[in-house]
Amino acid sequence: MRMLSRTAASLYWLGRYVERADFTARLIEATVRLDALSASPAGEAAWASALAVTYNDKAFAATGHAISPQPVAHFLTLDMGNPGSIVRCLEQARNNARAVRTALTREAWTAINRLWLLFAKRVSPGGTATTLSLVEGVMAEARGFEGAIHRMMANEAAMLIQLGAAIERSDNTARLLDVKYHLLLPEGERVGGLVDRDQWTTILQTVSAVTAYRWLYSDGLRPSNVIDLLITRAELPRSLAGCVEEVVEQLNALAKRTGLQGEADRMARARIARMQKTRSHEVIVSGLHEYLQAFIRENAMLDAAIARQFRFI
Repeated sequence: MRMLSRTAASLYWLGRYVERADFTARLIEATVRLDALSASPAGEAAWASALAVTYNDKAFAATGHAISPQPVAHFLTLDMGNPGSIVRCLEQARNNARAVRTALTREAWTAINRLWLLFAKRVSPGGTATTLSLVEGVMAEARGFEGAIHRMMANEAAMLIQLGAAIERSDNTARLLDVKYHLLLPEGERVGGLVDRDQWTTILQTVSAVTAYRWLYSDGLRPSNVIDLLITRAELPRSLAGCVEEVVEQLNALAKRTGLQGEADRMARARIARMQKTRSHEVIVSGLHEYLQAFIRENAMLDAAIARQFRFI
């Protein structure tokens, strides 16, 4: 029996919003640690890049606050006026979960509620230690939710949640890499210096890829290797290649279950065919920024095609 379109939409966006909250938490944690290691103005640059990666730079500028750890951390975690804050993402995730409560297991529903309760009575993240405690709690509960979804019966509900998460994850990784590549080092710092290396390490920490990098590359920390890992290595779930494969896998599974196939499937298959031919050194030579911007635009088009195919709109 075909799922109602509004139910499908709620499940898809549940996956996207939880993934978005988790990514923002990961980004904040890595930024806090980078800021602790960096002397000014490197720390300010780190928080400015966190805003840019999450597309919150213009909204934060409108608040009139200077870029510094506490106001940026509050804006990205607890600001109800910021649609991209963690608390607003979790609010949206919980609303979507409530709309499809009967499609979720008790374990998945409980994980969403635990995520929300982390923020229920919070007003300010406070100092660095409190901020780290908060975002680490988000990451832990998000992992619990992801595990609960993987333990659900392999049905349309689980597939749509995982599809939404994969679309969101690929967008996040592309933006993270694009912002770092174009982030100007603080004046006086050199490419390949400590600050530059710390920023590349922050990227690996944000996508939980520090250990994977060490396993796959033996010549130390090199930006070209980080780019290769995050674009072409499908072994890493948060790489663009890994996300592209996940999208195709979930769309194929949904097609078998629902019989719905169309534009989104064609776009996803064409994208994976291109990704399998992609070589990171060629991307760097031809223009990494242009490649990542094209990927982000294509991801948005695929998201819209999914919405049409499953009648979200």
